[in-house]
Amino acid sequence: MSSTAGWTLGYVIAIVVVLVVVALVVPILLLARRIGTQAGDIDDSLAESVTNTAGLAGLRVTIEHAGVIVAGLRRGRERLGG
Repeated sequence: MSSTAGWTLGYVIAIVVVLVVVALVVPILLLARRIGTQAGDIDDSLAESVTNTAGLAGLRVTIEHAGVIVAGLRRGRERLGG
């Protein structure tokens, strides 16, 4: 084997290794990009959910006030003989 044949074989092996690495890395990068896009969509949806459910924070106060109103109505009804 001449010295140029050895270099040629080395270059061919190096090119094959690089192609294999690229073939393995490209799908991983594409999947990572897709996951990143979906994560952004999920984050936007969660932010919208926070906005849409912000009113539920005052639900406990509303329930307490409704209880006071119902108790007052009950007392009024009893006083009126009903």
